[in-house]
Amino acid sequence: MDEGTSGSERGLVERRLSFLARRVAELRERGDLPRPERALGSGPANRHGMPRLPVGQHEVRNWPVLDLGHHPRIERSAWRLELTGLVEHPQVLDWATFEALEHCDDESDFHCVTSWSRMDNHWRGVRFRTLAALALPREEARFVVCTGYDADPASGEPYTTNLPLDRALDPDVLLVHTWNGAPLAREHGGPVRMITPRLYAWKGTKWIRKIEFLAEDRAGFWEARGYSSSAEPWLDDRYSS
Repeated sequence: MDEGTSGSERGLVERRLSFLARRVAELRERGDLPRPERALGSGPANRHGMPRLPVGQHEVRNWPVLDLGHHPRIERSAWRLELTGLVEHPQVLDWATFEALEHCDDESDFHCVTSWSRMDNHWRGVRFRTLAALALPREEARFVVCTGYDADPASGEPYTTNLPLDRALDPDVLLVHTWNGAPLAREHGGPVRMITPRLYAWKGTKWIRKIEFLAEDRAGFWEARGYSSSAEPWLDDRYSS
């Protein structure tokens, strides 16, 4: 928060972040998240205690492009992000509102379910948990579904993906607009995409336009076609069992 933030605004943000911290603790207690001793992979441990390269992955230097074959062109002036569902404060953010939020720089790896990983990516964006603090999920919210501006050219079905709320609240889950010091390219989801460094990359919606908070899980585009809902790279968790 900047120096011009009022005491009441600071208090509200602190209460929201405190609420989210409690929610994460509750959700993690109920979940069955992967632990380092169960993790499969190779190389030295990353900052999360996992082997640097998950099982079944190989490192690449380029950044391959994989999508539904539709690259929407969204100008920043036209971009909107809807926060909706089981939240106390549903809202729609425009670019100026998004830009005014607290931003961070982070470095993380990118693991694609098709078996390649790109290491040491430098990102700038807004943490998912910052957006969640704005919307304030209700007690019953356990999952999120994210929707992109892109769609399947054949059916017109929009791209969606589902996430457990506790994984979306990981501190390195960001909505990013900058990659390696440059604006995020259109083919990689610019102007804004989500990244999920501890999950397979399809969980990070390109051209993101909506985040919906839900009580029950709801399969996204690829999950409905046989891909895993949990998508844990270090468990080789690529497809539904």
